[in-house]
Amino acid sequence: MSAWLPTAPCTPQACVEMPAAVRSRAVPRAVLRLTAVLLLLLGAIALTPIGARVPASLVRRWCRWIVRAAGVRVRITGAAAPTGGLLLVANHISWLDIPLLAAVRPARMLAKTEVRRWPVAGALAARGGTLFIDRDRLRALPDTVARIAGALREGAAVAAFPEGSTWCGRAQGPFRRAVFQAALDAGVPVQPVRIGYRLSGGTATTAPAYVGEDTLPASLWRVATARGLIAEVDVLDPLPPGSSPDRRSLADSAQPPETAAPARTHTVLVA
Repeated sequence: MSAWLPTAPCTPQACVEMPAAVRSRAVPRAVLRLTAVLLLLLGAIALTPIGARVPASLVRRWCRWIVRAAGVRVRITGAAAPTGGLLLVANHISWLDIPLLAAVRPARMLAKTEVRRWPVAGALAARGGTLFIDRDRLRALPDTVARIAGALREGAAVAAFPEGSTWCGRAQGPFRRAVFQAALDAGVPVQPVRIGYRLSGGTATTAPAYVGEDTLPASLWRVATARGLIAEVDVLDPLPPGSSPDRRSLADSAQPPETAAPARTHTVLVA
């Protein structure tokens, strides 16, 4: 097993809540949602040549638009430091997690090399400064850690999903430690983020999960045809440099709880 390629026990058949039979009148709505997502992605690709001049507030808003266009409401509790080197880490359930984490703070995403081949989104990731990792090459790990640390020292935010694999949301995997070494080497804080999905009635749901042998088109369609999905993003307190002596304890401290944290006094954004 690769250090970057852990496995999760979650599969679409065992874990993912499939929506009831899609009514014919829901199909046009789903098609409109996916079209809106595609147009937003194409618009972002067109703007990448001036990406550095786009205000961070607009990037965060655009990321919420992506999720909202798919038919998912967004609730973000808490906030991350707007500037300075920062490692953002979150549990990983769905492809929706990527824009949700960027809505907390625009960051250079840490992603597997396969993402580069995704239609539309792969091109956007490549042009957006994504740090691609080859999870099958253990010998490339030190160089990957060094590249992440270099970006953090330059004052960038780097976003990662240290579980290394998506889980359905009912459970989560342990955070792997390598990416935390980059934060230790660069001397920057780590900001844990907990992501979860619920229905409008308050019940937790696995419908947005993108796990196992699930395909991206199937997951996109499942989200677009679902009703009342809400993405909840809880930005937890940052872990300052020096708060943990090594990457093992830092990874353990950064692991978000599986249940929602109590509400705090930070602003809650709803889209």
